[in-house]
Amino acid sequence: MGKPQKKKSVADRVRKVKASTEIKNNPFEVKINRKKFDVLGQKTKHDVGLPGVSRSKAIKKRKETLLKEYKLKDKSNKFVDRRIGEYDSQMDPEDKILKRFALERQRTQGKRSIYNLNEDEELTHFGQSLADIEKLNDVVDSDSDSEERGLLSAELTASHFGGGGGLLRKKAPGESGDEGSQKPKSRQELIEELILKSKQEKRERQTQKEESQELTEKLDQDWKSIQGLLAHKTPKAERKELEEKPKPDEYDMTVRELAFEMKAQPSERMKTQEELAREERDRLQKLEADRQRRMQGDTEEDSTTKQTYLSADDLNDGFLLNKDDQRMLSYHDGKWNLEDEVEKEEEDAEGDDEGDDKEEEDDDGDDNSGEEAEEEEDIDGESGHSDLESDKDSEQEGGDEEGPAGEEAPTKPCSSLSEEEKLALQEAARAELPYTFVAPESYSELKSLLHGHTTEEQCLIVDRIQKCNHPSLGMGNKLKLQKLFDFLLEYVGELATRCPPELSTVNKLVPQLYALCQLFPNAACKAMQTLLSDSAHDMAETLEVKGRTALPGLDMLIYLKITALLFPTSDFRHPVTTPAMVYISQLLTKSHVSSLEEVTSGLALCCLTVEYVTLSQRFVPELINFLLGILHLAVPNKRSIGYCLVPPFRLSGKNCNLLVVQNMAHTESWSRKRLPLSGVQGLKLKDELEKDHYRLSSLTTCLDLVKRCTLLYKSLPSFSHIFQSIRILLAKHLPIEGHPRFIQDLHREVLEAVSVPSVLQPPLVFSKRKPIPLKLFTPKIVEVLDYGKKRGSSKQERERERLKHKYKREFKGALREIRKDTKFLATEKLTEVMERDAERKRKVKELFGSLATQEGEWKALKRRKK
Repeated sequence: MGKPQKKKSVADRVRKVKASTEIKNNPFEVKINRKKFDVLGQKTKHDVGLPGVSRSKAIKKRKETLLKEYKLKDKSNKFVDRRIGEYDSQMDPEDKILKRFALERQRTQGKRSIYNLNEDEELTHFGQSLADIEKLNDVVDSDSDSEERGLLSAELTASHFGGGGGLLRKKAPGESGDEGSQKPKSRQELIEELILKSKQEKRERQTQKEESQELTEKLDQDWKSIQGLLAHKTPKAERKELEEKPKPDEYDMTVRELAFEMKAQPSERMKTQEELAREERDRLQKLEADRQRRMQGDTEEDSTTKQTYLSADDLNDGFLLNKDDQRMLSYHDGKWNLEDEVEKEEEDAEGDDEGDDKEEEDDDGDDNSGEEAEEEEDIDGESGHSDLESDKDSEQEGGDEEGPAGEEAPTKPCSSLSEEEKLALQEAARAELPYTFVAPESYSELKSLLHGHTTEEQCLIVDRIQKCNHPSLGMGNKLKLQKLFDFLLEYVGELATRCPPELSTVNKLVPQLYALCQLFPNAACKAMQTLLSDSAHDMAETLEVKGRTALPGLDMLIYLKITALLFPTSDFRHPVTTPAMVYISQLLTKSHVSSLEEVTSGLALCCLTVEYVTLSQRFVPELINFLLGILHLAVPNKRSIGYCLVPPFRLSGKNCNLLVVQNMAHTESWSRKRLPLSGVQGLKLKDELEKDHYRLSSLTTCLDLVKRCTLLYKSLPSFSHIFQSIRILLAKHLPIEGHPRFIQDLHREVLEAVSVPSVLQPPLVFSKRKPIPLKLFTPKIVEVLDYGKKRGSSKQERERERLKHKYKREFKGALREIRKDTKFLATEKLTEVMERDAERKRKVKELFGSLATQEGEWKALKRRKK
């Protein structure tokens, strides 16, 4: 047998088509159109050509135009140089520069010509050129106010600018008062003397200035006292005071008040979520480091005052007064009044320095005074060991930021604490919750973190896990927090299945789930969809085996409640709430009620259904049928009923009297109570009295749900038809004479609500008579001769027909060209795909070849080793 033929690829077929379309240069196929006369200006077409020449020209033209546009599609990196003469090869470079410069001057000339000064004139001020004044050649004044302003002493000049050599030179016996037998002074001593001397001179100059100022003020006072004796008339200032001043206008006063009114000040920039998360993470890390330090027994950091060193040539002219030297500055009777400030002194137990005697920040973190700004840096380590300084921030986190011990930092230094106190502080630090947590990688890790803690501490741990692993702080934090959402859902289900269920903890953990859902809505959506699909699958398997299913437990009810809290229920279709609503409807239809626990679970499902449809007002028939079945359980006489009961409820049977009160005397001691959610699993009722009370509470809840449904569906046209069975049951078959007063009132309100007649729409019927047809005009009959041709048409009609024919022809031609362009582009795209595939196959072959070579070498090496 011969070898089987290989299947032709797409590339081979394309090559075959291209080869068949190539034009062969056969001279016998050349067509020549000759003309007898040449007409001037007349265009000739197809003088000499080959078969398919026009097609080849079209393809060439498409390659030059359409193919270039396709290659440059979605590309904008094209730079166009719009300078004058850039693409003009005949223009000289000098001409280009001159034209560009002229155009630039022309653009700016019109704007500056109005305010342009004559540049030839020289501007002067008091005979001096402004250009020379702007050079700032003035002599710099000295800081001193003495007469020798701007001059430096020879000694100071020699000490600073002479390298200090002037201080160390030997003085003549007459220049110095020192004895020859004394030891010459060192350079350090001479510099200190120079500093003291300069400070003394500065104090003397300051004293002289104050004395001159006081003399000037005294002279001014004396002059004012004798000025009245020298003048024969009242001074103008006093005359103005004696004259009655006109009262200012209210409008002027208002204008002046508005002028001095406080203007709006710019506020600080709002921080982004990333910045807030980073700051919170840093704060928690600092608190955790402080807690670890206190666990080691170090109760305070080194807060000793730092010694300030002065350089040798520091004149101490910019010194700041210490806290002891501060004085209150005031102005009284035209003079400065210096009063000593009263300071509060606190004694230290060990006699430490004043820098160590600083008070700790109070519990509310309100120590924000400006005078202790430097002290806050020193005591930051002492006041930062707990959450006491951040109580305001912790209020936003639920007020649980304080440690369990709630102790303050020790105000005593380490040396003053005894061993027992240090041990107590270490134990208190160990008892506190850690401030930083690593995100759990499994459910068991999360459970171990939360085990043994109170509800508030568990919420605080989850909150700190979110803050320490915010998505903006690391690359893998997003996936960790997405897993945390799944772990929290599983933990909530476990809390609900405990005996007794920890519903308060579940309630506190719901805000944490909401925060994670806002961060990662897609992950939360997938987690809830998985949970609902698993539950629906289990219910379907149970229905296949038993034919009916049981109502869900408390964990599933809580999951359905969380779904309504995390996702919108008013959407027409939602990927989470819509499956949840379908699941609830199936439960209300397929579940069999056989105990008071299942009655409680069913009523809880009804409450969830009403919550789901409150905003959308979507009609749920399963809800009405289930409520009718629950009310049927409270009817004692089930022989003759006038309403229709829908499965899974039965007219009679073993569990059809679950809500019938056995002893009417028990109704007198009943008081209204809400049904507990814990009654869904393991309802424990001691005697018949508690059972009757529980039946009455269930009946009250059912009537309340019916009332809410009437308010929800009262706008429907078929309102009375929907609640017809419930109205018959309440009016004729449910006895309420011996029931408590509250149930009787509620029964009357519900019966009045369901008895309101609804506005029924008239049914659609066929009309009795046929519609009268419209009056038609007599048609115009045109005689047609020579079949296919119309006679007697006007000039306008003929022109219209000609234009229509031309339009059709052009339309067909444009459509034909568009098809050809599309085919051309498709061929080019196919060529590119084939080239990419060929290149990929070549690289794959190279890789497989290299791998095979490596494998062979490895096997050979392995054999050699053996």
